[in-house]
Amino acid sequence: MEKAARAYAEVLRLVRLLPKDTRAYYAKHARENFVNYRQTDPSDVSHLFQRTYDHSLWVLHKYSIDKSVADKLKEICCT
Repeated sequence: MEKAARAYAEVLRLVRLLPKDTRAYYAKHARENFVNYRQTDPSDVSHLFQRTYDHSLWVLHKYSIDKSVADKLKEICCT
């Protein structure tokens, strides 16, 4: 649970780097996903963390933000 909270906080930090008019959408999307998957089978959790990281990279790329800003999220999700 602590790892999920750290990942969620990091995703919200990345959302603040997005254009102002898109932040609310992505913050809401992130919250809904973290809430929806909180009762997930522990064997699926590593897959969900990888999806979190991959999707974050996709959004950053979409808005031409360097993926290196997601290094901390990678550290949390992919270790």
